[in-house]
Amino acid sequence: MTGTIFWDVDTQVDFMVPGGKLYVPDAAAITANLDRLTRHARERGIPRVASVDDHTLFDPEISDTPDFRETFPPHCLHGTDGQKKIPATAMASPVVVPNRPEDPDALRARLRGHRGEILIEKSRFDVFTNPNTGAVLDLLAPATIVVYGVAQDVCDAHAIRGFLERGGASVVFVEDAARPIDAGRGRELLEEWRRQGVRVIRTGDVLAGDLPAAAFPVR
Repeated sequence: MTGTIFWDVDTQVDFMVPGGKLYVPDAAAITANLDRLTRHARERGIPRVASVDDHTLFDPEISDTPDFRETFPPHCLHGTDGQKKIPATAMASPVVVPNRPEDPDALRARLRGHRGEILIEKSRFDVFTNPNTGAVLDLLAPATIVVYGVAQDVCDAHAIRGFLERGGASVVFVEDAARPIDAGRGRELLEEWRRQGVRVIRTGDVLAGDLPAAAFPVR
């Protein structure tokens, strides 16, 4: 079993940089905290998993007449600058997990012994729509999952719901390293998550090691 893993949700240019195709309100303000978390993970040997949107214009989520609930304007299109992760959360030689079925044994062989970073591609809000996400978690078997990124009320929420449904790991949400699209919904989610057993903390708490008792870094 792995102790703690960091789960970085969609910290990509189109979401994080003003002028991006689908900029999340005030997302640029969390960049410094994202950088601190990235550095902390690398210094302490904590595995970091990141999801990224990897869209084409034909994905069901993409629409020229979006409702901003189930559909959104074109963003994070494959191969564009907007699809890249921002420098604060850029990954070093990650194992890339593409959004298509992979033989579980082959995936385990690629991940086993890899002490670095893992990049999971997706074309929907929910990272669990990548058919390999569960296998990644099965192999890592984390005791604690520390979640941050954007958008809190869309992709973060789907990821946390998936972690809670799977069970077996404490879930921690870093509120000052995330931003919602709808601030009101973001506040509601914090209360819902607390009732469901998610611990809501801040970046300084993570850096100070103030995590659930089951959490421990793997060197």
